[in-house]
Amino acid sequence: MTHAYRTHHCAQLTVSDVGATVRLSGWIHRKRDHGGVLFIDLRDHHGLTQLVVASGSPHLPLLDGLRLESVIMVDGEVVAREAGTVNPNLATGAIEVRVRGVSVLSEAAELPLPVAADTDYPEDIRLRYRFLDLRRERIHRNIMLRSKVIASLRQRMQDQGFTEFQTPILTASSPEGARDFLVPSRLHPGKFYALPQAPQMFKQLLMVAGFDRYFQIAPCFRDEDARADRSPGEFYQLDFEMSFVTQEDVFAAIEPVLAGLFQEFSGWNRETPWTVTAAPFPRIPYAESMLKYGSDKPDLRNPLVIHDVTEHFRGGGFGVFARMIEQGSVVRAIPAPGAGLRPRSFFDGMNEWARSEGWAGLGYVNFKGGEAGGPIARNLEAERVAAIVAQMGLGADDGVFFATDKPLRAAKLAGQARTRVGEQLGLIEEGTYRFCWIVDFPMYEADEETGRIDFSHNPFSMPQGEMEALETKDPLDILAYQYDIVCNGVELSSGAIRNHRPDIMYKAFEIAGYTQSQVDTNFPGMINAFKYGAPPHGGSAPGVDRIVMLLADEPNIREVTLFPLNQKAEDLMMNAPSAVTEKQLRELHIRPAMPPKA
Repeated sequence: MTHAYRTHHCAQLTVSDVGATVRLSGWIHRKRDHGGVLFIDLRDHHGLTQLVVASGSPHLPLLDGLRLESVIMVDGEVVAREAGTVNPNLATGAIEVRVRGVSVLSEAAELPLPVAADTDYPEDIRLRYRFLDLRRERIHRNIMLRSKVIASLRQRMQDQGFTEFQTPILTASSPEGARDFLVPSRLHPGKFYALPQAPQMFKQLLMVAGFDRYFQIAPCFRDEDARADRSPGEFYQLDFEMSFVTQEDVFAAIEPVLAGLFQEFSGWNRETPWTVTAAPFPRIPYAESMLKYGSDKPDLRNPLVIHDVTEHFRGGGFGVFARMIEQGSVVRAIPAPGAGLRPRSFFDGMNEWARSEGWAGLGYVNFKGGEAGGPIARNLEAERVAAIVAQMGLGADDGVFFATDKPLRAAKLAGQARTRVGEQLGLIEEGTYRFCWIVDFPMYEADEETGRIDFSHNPFSMPQGEMEALETKDPLDILAYQYDIVCNGVELSSGAIRNHRPDIMYKAFEIAGYTQSQVDTNFPGMINAFKYGAPPHGGSAPGVDRIVMLLADEPNIREVTLFPLNQKAEDLMMNAPSAVTEKQLRELHIRPAMPPKA
């Protein structure tokens, strides 16, 4: 019995099928007229098959008149291609199908964007016609990679003894974190659900409930602005939690999952697979990362290391830096190997780049044959310059840039300059995934303007030293069992060993200015559960979208997401968000308060 639509898919036929009568269905991908003989690339989900329609064929006028992306079904005979026309890059490149019969299943209108070409089209067109955009080879391949990555993650987590559970989508709003998406309640006028920013509290409650090792591919919702590595609205993460564990136990559980996953897909659409950091991943304390790399998500493919050279400028002859240091600034130095052989325009260009990014600028010294040049070198004492050279191990033809500001701002500028110098000098290691953990985050931070103490990372983390640290240490000296997984400068997740004791949690929140009643009101489910016996527990949540973005080597998370929102958090294809009817608003007891028109 002949199948209704196809006997084979479009990547299946080989020379072993020559002589067979087959039926194929798919989209007209390309057409080429070679002297009255029509060649058609027929495409389906699996790949391409070349069709050939002979001159004089009764089907030639019909097929010649159809637009690209029309859907057809063809019957035909498999024939071998002539030796000079074999395409070794195509699974079906050794054969073609001689068309004997045609049915038009769906005729396409004029296309708003081409499918056969990988032309970069404006975002609004791509997202408005996302169903067409998804037919394009690169993005279709990315979405298939995403599916395979998720399947692999599930299997790897199950192999590590984790069980998948689904946590609620409608939940309570939380005062911590990003802005919630709120859902009005019809049955409870004036009250709202919130879509979960993450399953944080639920997964901790699962540990209290005794499930030991949980995971899920969790949808998360945050009303925040888009970035290249963050979708507006929603994203997915590999959410997991474990009971009776230390920080090292969490690392030991997830490292094989991530290392194995990246090894599995490191050759995706590449001739040579990329190398992957072997477990255990390097552990870098937060303070060290901020000093050496100017970031808490360092790209370890960049070999440059930042140095603190404040003392070499304190009271020195370069008055601008000396005065800033007396006012609380620091000086961070970024090496530029071999840059001394570059023209002055390289150094001036770095300075202009810094200004274009909103900074005051970058100082520099350039060395040629060991001789220091530039405005700083002319004013700073020779022995101080020599001390900088010795500390940093600078070569005779190197350069060095200086970022001067208050500590956090200086670190940020130095980190950005480190990245810029690494890129400009071609120092970024290619073909590799470099993982690390950032550990020992500060538990608290002080507001620069008010001095108010607040949580710096996750308020539900266990402080290192537990209650004793909270009672005896300066809050700004307390570290937390908090950690981030970073790969190639991309933060894949944050995680922590959780604060599972109500007494420690009340004290931790008290230091940040919260009363016990506020904790009870804002986090009733979790704090109440902890009073009935909670195990020590911890976990993390690597971002699925970012993992796929790295594996696909894509610059934007939109390229690995099926139906993303645009930069304004709009779905142009489905016209969302959209207005609703007065009836719907009445049912929800809502009256919109529109902002005044400008």
